[in-house]
Amino acid sequence: DDLIHVDPVRPTGLFLRETPDSGERQVTYYRAGSAASALDEDRAQLLTPPRAPRALVVSGLTASLGEGPRRLMRRLVMQAAAAGTSVVLDANLRPALGTEEAVRTMAPLLPYVDLLVLGDDESGPLLGVTEPADVLSAARDAGATETVLKGGERGCWLWDDGVRHIPAHPTRAVDTVGAGDAFLGAYLAARLCAAPATDAARLGARIAAGVVARTGDTDGLPDPSTATALLRRTLRETARSTATDGRWN
Repeated sequence: DDLIHVDPVRPTGLFLRETPDSGERQVTYYRAGSAASALDEDRAQLLTPPRAPRALVVSGLTASLGEGPRRLMRRLVMQAAAAGTSVVLDANLRPALGTEEAVRTMAPLLPYVDLLVLGDDESGPLLGVTEPADVLSAARDAGATETVLKGGERGCWLWDDGVRHIPAHPTRAVDTVGAGDAFLGAYLAARLCAAPATDAARLGARIAAGVVARTGDTDGLPDPSTATALLRRTLRETARSTATDGRWN
């Protein structure tokens, strides 16, 4: 609760999504003048928990909301890096909000990023390349320690003694909204438990598949007990292999 602050004069941003009979998704944003858009770096200390967290997740969406949120994002990343907290950057570009300033904010932060997650439609604006091998190489050259390139139904790519492709988990896609967040949440949970990146990606693909099989962002997510069981299964499989990674412990 100490990390929740109420702005008495600004509204909460609103995001509306509708799927008409044509099946084409329509999205409407009401973010002008929102409380989030008024955030600035002077809020960095208020948003920092008393003990340094194991990971800080930041998003390119924040960098699209204005100069104040961009300053806050930079400050939080610098604080996290100085405290030894792993920095996770979800590119999360939103063309409707403009990508130029978001890219300009994120690019200098890449040397501080422990995990970069981006879609294959975001690698061009951020890194200037689109082929998986080129994207992973460019991200590494830019300073990101670890990168996952998402390709939707084509799976994802990461570096594992060379470019490694992890297929998407089989499913019938109904609604793709929320799949990226589901993937990242599962992937990061597994990595924080020291699972190798490949195992974490498989878990992420499985959780994302559940989301795309249902309408809405969260209806397809597993309940807590199922999610815990899936994570434990991933860790058991990791323990049976020789490829472990304690960097995220």
